[in-house]
Amino acid sequence: MASVILQRSRKKRLEQGHPWIFKNEIEQIEGEPAPGDLVQVLNHQRRFLAVGYYNPASQITVRVVSYQPIEQMDRTFFAARFRECLKHRSRFVQEDAYRFVYGEADFLPGLVVDRFGDVLVVQLLTLGMDKRRQEIVDALVEVLHPKGIYERSDVGIREMEGLEQTKGPLYGECPRHVTITENGLLLSIDIVEGQKTGYFFDQRENRASIAPLMTGWGERSGIALGELTDENGERRIAPMNRNGKEVTFPYWDGATVLECFSHTGSFTLHACKYGAKKVTCLDISEHAIESAKANVQLNGFEDRVEFVVADAFDYLRSQVKGQDERKARAEGRADTSVPMPAGIGRTWDVVILDPPAFAKTKSAVKGACRGYKDINLHGMKLVNEGGYLVTASCSYHMRPDLFLETIADAAADAGKILRLIEWRAAGKDHPQILGVEEGHYLKFAIFEVRSKTTL
Repeated sequence: MASVILQRSRKKRLEQGHPWIFKNEIEQIEGEPAPGDLVQVLNHQRRFLAVGYYNPASQITVRVVSYQPIEQMDRTFFAARFRECLKHRSRFVQEDAYRFVYGEADFLPGLVVDRFGDVLVVQLLTLGMDKRRQEIVDALVEVLHPKGIYERSDVGIREMEGLEQTKGPLYGECPRHVTITENGLLLSIDIVEGQKTGYFFDQRENRASIAPLMTGWGERSGIALGELTDENGERRIAPMNRNGKEVTFPYWDGATVLECFSHTGSFTLHACKYGAKKVTCLDISEHAIESAKANVQLNGFEDRVEFVVADAFDYLRSQVKGQDERKARAEGRADTSVPMPAGIGRTWDVVILDPPAFAKTKSAVKGACRGYKDINLHGMKLVNEGGYLVTASCSYHMRPDLFLETIADAAADAGKILRLIEWRAAGKDHPQILGVEEGHYLKFAIFEVRSKTTL
């Protein structure tokens, strides 16, 4: 096996658990490894550190797969790793849909596997994994016995490894749509045309965390529990409006919710499950909204969800502009002879913002800050007094302190005081290796929104 000798002056990231070795950390290479081959990694004193696979075309020249000497990454190697993955998920996830292999965090850099019941979706992101696709498929079949394995390696990162984007079936039967269960909800997932592998499992626990926000809003509408006497003279407790009439709508105590960047409508589904009164589900993609509609119907929530196909930035701005117009009319500062456009100036008890990554590179951070500030500024303006802003960022380059600073700046401009209620990261099927900062990408926060004018 060829050897990669590391420089004396390099940072000791490898010894701290980081599995990437960059081209500029390498002093010399002994032997003639072919792209994708395993190499042993030695320090400048030629002491053994690890074994990884080699790709001279990538800035990440070696990706470590073992800290003990191994000779090959064969079916036996992958099967052993997959059994460890299964043991971890079986302990922490009580359903059969989750991220089964999470690359570096499962000691399999360059490989992602999502499990959708008896169908698996695989991403081979690097040359080292691409060259071993058959061994990976064989080991997955051995450990999980799936009915089908579908590849979604249609991602740009492969091009940095000198690989073409590709997708298609690898094994068995792979239906385009698969139905899974998450937190007791049914979801239909498009594994062929859905984003990335078709679904984002990393927010599973975060979606469940919105449950306390979904009820306790009836009093704001003038509805409260009171004692009623029925026609038989029997007394019972029931919700009543200000006129003393019984309210029969079962979700009278529920929140009004706006979910932006809805994708499959996962937060919408959870909001309905936990008692929301009305949910506005918004995405710019017609395909995403059709997926969300199918999932809402699958769970019987049609009567409480409205769907909007629009750019979230434009929609939020238009609602804030409508609010300003309403205020101007009330204060006699606007022409009331012209009717206001329908559907603008709305507010909600809970606004949920779960956008795609705005900063995919370090150079994009400045623009991403503007984007995150903009949506959070307008989002919090649309939250009813004492309501909640649920906001997330999946941009690794948007560090947690910068994300919170950006939201704080937005709150200052909006004249809002935010109370941080919850701060979370990715779920338990997305473990993080200490020292691998790239794994700490997801930030998720719940804020109570108050106006300075009311405090």
